[in-house]
Amino acid sequence: MKIFITGIAGFLGSHLAERMLHLGHEVVGVDNLEGGNRENIPKGVCFFEADCGDLNKMVQYMRGCTAVYHAAATAYDGLSLFAPTYVSRNTFQISISVITAAIENRIQRFVYCSSMARYGNLKEVPFREDMVCQPENPYGIAKLAAEEVLKGLAKVHGMEYVILIPHNIIGPKQCYEDPYRNVAAIMINRLLQGKQPIIYGDGNQKRCFSFIDDVVHCFEKALLTPGLHGEIINVGPDESEAFITINHLAKMIGKLMQVNCKPIYVNNRPLEVRYATCSAEKARKLLGYRTQTTLEEGLQSMITYIKNKEPRPFIYNRPLEIHNALTPTTWSEKLI
Repeated sequence: MKIFITGIAGFLGSHLAERMLHLGHEVVGVDNLEGGNRENIPKGVCFFEADCGDLNKMVQYMRGCTAVYHAAATAYDGLSLFAPTYVSRNTFQISISVITAAIENRIQRFVYCSSMARYGNLKEVPFREDMVCQPENPYGIAKLAAEEVLKGLAKVHGMEYVILIPHNIIGPKQCYEDPYRNVAAIMINRLLQGKQPIIYGDGNQKRCFSFIDDVVHCFEKALLTPGLHGEIINVGPDESEAFITINHLAKMIGKLMQVNCKPIYVNNRPLEVRYATCSAEKARKLLGYRTQTTLEEGLQSMITYIKNKEPRPFIYNRPLEIHNALTPTTWSEKLI
């Protein structure tokens, strides 16, 4: 099979490429290298440096492929409230371009990577796929809107699709110099620089974290398993012990790194979801999902990876389009 992967120089995209190559498939990938790193791209990939919003190039580079993984996005949940134009364009608009190119190329199956941000701040947890989504920030709205366009166009033009919703993926190759996302990576990078973790609010907001290999397993099954057309599936751990506070996460990382962890607390970020976890019941049933890597093991692999790469200064290369009293000072004053 010839598989097209967007965001192939990024965290998820590069791991998907490795897995598909290992299984013997041919892989074509695109990335504009804004958030990805060329060194992440595995050998054997036919790579094109291009923006997914360029429809003509997407049609051209996708030619001859039979399946698509759409992993590219500016996955900035909180930042999207202060850079809505940038995030929306690089989440919604690029998705429509890639979906259109896929239909033009008669792609057999399209696997779309969505986000927990689609659910918003629902009162009931864990989030289930049949719940009515209430996204509150531009990123979540853009993700959900792209899902709706995918459903409509796929129905009209006869393309199979599967929507997967991973949450808080962690693991090696995740960007750790980005100050706007990837909380575990930010904490590890700061601790390796002799700085304490920064926590927004009181730190009692709760999340689950998914190790990259467990997520890739589900993406593999979503592409290769027949009978999944139209399914929307959460991907990630839902065990009670996996649902932890950010305070607990910081302590766990400090313990693994043998550092006395004393977090620095700053103001809440606007509209941050208090409790976010997803049911994995459907993933277990349809994709054979199970949590094979513990959170401690996943964090340790990240610590080892970042140590080997060496800690790096944080890079503030994303636009802040809105500046006011609500803009986190960690970003506006480059405090991370």
